Amino acid sequence: MIRVLLVDDQALLRMGFRMILEAEPDVEVVGEAGDGATGVSMTSALHPDVVLMDVRMPGMDGIAATRVITAAGPTPKVLILTTFDLDEYVFAGLKAGASGFLLKDVPPADLLTAIRTVAGGDAVLAPTATRRLIDQFVPLLPDPGRQQDRDALRARLTDREHAVFTHLAAGQSNREIAASLHLSEGTVKVHVGRILAKLDLRDRVQAVVLAYESGLITPGR
Repeated sequence: MIRVLLVDDQALLRMGFRMILEAEPDVEVVGEAGDGATGVSMTSALHPDVVLMDVRMPGMDGIAATRVITAAGPTPKVLILTTFDLDEYVFAGLKAGASGFLLKDVPPADLLTAIRTVAGGDAVLAPTATRRLIDQFVPLLPDPGRQQDRDALRARLTDREHAVFTHLAAGQSNREIAASLHLSEGTVKVHVGRILAKLDLRDRVQAVVLAYESGLITPGR
């Protein structure tokens, strides 16, 4: 059973999500919170597997709440909810430790898939939306320190791992990476696991953030 906590200041939206989730035999809504601070305290008390976290809320916003929740340990996973796919707060949410982001008008089937995905330890990474997001909000000006960061990151990976990481950071799935590099999906999965371990990354979302911040991937690519 996947235990879900809903954190959003709109009661009607929480009700809609609850109706969708509670219709599933493997999902249980364990609580609702109307602001970030309450969400943090309820997370500590209820230990949900997944937190659906709104960004814009009174008091403690979803970014600050996500940062507190993820700093406490690897579980639960946080899915950021946003009204717009280029919400300026979403990138900050990913940096704060969220395992992905969803639009509030996400189709029910996609919402359920996302919850099951992050509960299973992976990240929800919509490639086109993620690339648009990062292209919009990662600074475009050159930073001398980024070359050093990129070189240091590159030195920690083998040539094959670097190739896989580049595709992963561009938002590709294991299947897409396998097709691009003429590898099996199983081999790609092994490489991805090693990359995340070597770079001390929790999931694919953190890999994307690191790749852009270090300059390995640049906006527009």
